[in-house]
Amino acid sequence: MQARYVEIRKPGAPLEVITREVPGPKAGEVRVRVQACGVCHSDSVTKEGIFPFIQYPRVPGHEIVGLVDAVGDGVPQWKAGQRVGIGWFGGHCGRCGPCRRGDMVACRNPMIPGVTYDGGYADYVIAPAEALAAVPDALQSAEAAPLLCAGITTFNSLRNTGARPPDLVAVLGMGGLGHLGVQFAAKMGFTTVAIARGQDKAKFAHELGAHHYIDSSAENVAQALQKLDGARVILATVTDAGAMSAAIGGLGHQGEFVVLGVPSDPVQIHTGPLVMQRQSVRGWPSGTSIDSEDTLKFSALSGVLPLIEKYPLDRAAEAYERMMSGKARFRVVIETGA
Repeated sequence: MQARYVEIRKPGAPLEVITREVPGPKAGEVRVRVQACGVCHSDSVTKEGIFPFIQYPRVPGHEIVGLVDAVGDGVPQWKAGQRVGIGWFGGHCGRCGPCRRGDMVACRNPMIPGVTYDGGYADYVIAPAEALAAVPDALQSAEAAPLLCAGITTFNSLRNTGARPPDLVAVLGMGGLGHLGVQFAAKMGFTTVAIARGQDKAKFAHELGAHHYIDSSAENVAQALQKLDGARVILATVTDAGAMSAAIGGLGHQGEFVVLGVPSDPVQIHTGPLVMQRQSVRGWPSGTSIDSEDTLKFSALSGVLPLIEKYPLDRAAEAYERMMSGKARFRVVIETGA
């Protein structure tokens, strides 16, 4: 059986649609007929060869939704025809320290679709059974795909903080991650603050569920948050170190600054409030497949959905460039037509 795959032949090379034979799943693996795959900024890791261990040619894509097509030996939990999702967590080694302590998403030898094995810019993908998450019927495949990366990262990071409703939660940035973070925070019952540049985004922030909006181009973000008695949590979804540094001062008592975006420059922190108010700065890397299931279930129950732009698989290169331009509102999704 032949199928389409979008390959990167070497770091920096263009995305090319090729046709090749579809392999079968090995023991412990599942083959999925891809319906939709989100286009994430992290795909640039493969496109540009940022991780030195990537083997080429490689098919990118780690926000995958499709139907189970074939099941390898030793996989009792998945059956042909089930709709499943595969996110950044694509399996774990089970041997390293984090894995042995039950923290599989922090595996030091991670298995990542589109990075360590071929991902979802294709008609078919093969993944370890432990990477799969069930997708609720209430979600369309194209809507569910971005929830497996941007969605799980914001939802799972927030629910693993010490915040409890109706604590104040601020979401720094309203892009691909931030527009979901605002929705999750509001639907989880938090007093939600959206922070972005420009007063023109205020109406949209309130439509997403934000109770307050801070225009970072016109206000001192830290002072504005302190007027609201300080944030219990700030979810930093941007990749701008300056914006992060300007916002940290808005933390309240026991406030947590949770870093989701990865800036290239250092973030500056005044340690006085950090010590005196028992504040903390931490990162959060996504979640495992059961965390993906929880994210999808919560989204289906609460109506949290990404805003997406769709492209067919044959236009994957155009979809990738649209995502990298920063002009997409807000997530780009490739559909195979399956």
